Amino acid sequence: MISELDNTARIVLDGLQTETTKAKTNNLYLFIKRSFDIFGSIIGLIFLIPFIIFVKISYMIKGDFKSVFYTQKRIGKDGHEFKFYKFRSMIDNADEVLKKLLEENEDLRKEYQLNKKLENDPRITPVGKLIRKTSIDELPQVINILKGDMSIIGNRPYLPREKEDMGLYYDDIVKSKPGLTGFWQCSLRSGGTFEERLKMEKYYSNNMGLKFDISIFFKTIEVVLKATGAK
Repeated sequence: MISELDNTARIVLDGLQTETTKAKTNNLYLFIKRSFDIFGSIIGLIFLIPFIIFVKISYMIKGDFKSVFYTQKRIGKDGHEFKFYKFRSMIDNADEVLKKLLEENEDLRKEYQLNKKLENDPRITPVGKLIRKTSIDELPQVINILKGDMSIIGNRPYLPREKEDMGLYYDDIVKSKPGLTGFWQCSLRSGGTFEERLKMEKYYSNNMGLKFDISIFFKTIEVVLKATGAK
């Protein structure tokens, strides 16, 4: 099943897959998906507590007493914005620093325009590198899942400022809830260009279903255990 998902990823990126124009969803699938989200997020909240303590102590040892949580506006289903939760893996004023970096460094600006991220982001803290590599930084999103803003399986929760860059992909991507993990996340992890991510996430929104979600779920477990491509 996992190898089948990898093959699908390659086909989508090669542009050979015939896309459906209608999402393969039905009431039973959506009921199962939401039930799994509620159950999974409740379990996740139980595990979240010790990680909050771990991350907080780790930052305090480094002399960082700021909040361990990072909140941000993200684009949800049908374009509605919501408050997104994550463990903070960057310095406290990361957005301001990014703006300054892009203004002062043309190479970084070109890299960010292409990938919407920096390969060697100077804003990431030592603790942040650890929790990113193990994907611990994503755990607070279980709060968003329980609230119904997100799903366990879905597309990346995009920033409002990225809407224009998403272009013609936007309307397809926002057909589904953003997810804790998804087709792009488990296939390319931190790799791939912004365009490649958009292509894969459009495909997911137009082809999401129970079998597809199960494939993504088990592929995610595999790549997280191997720390494959995490940055």
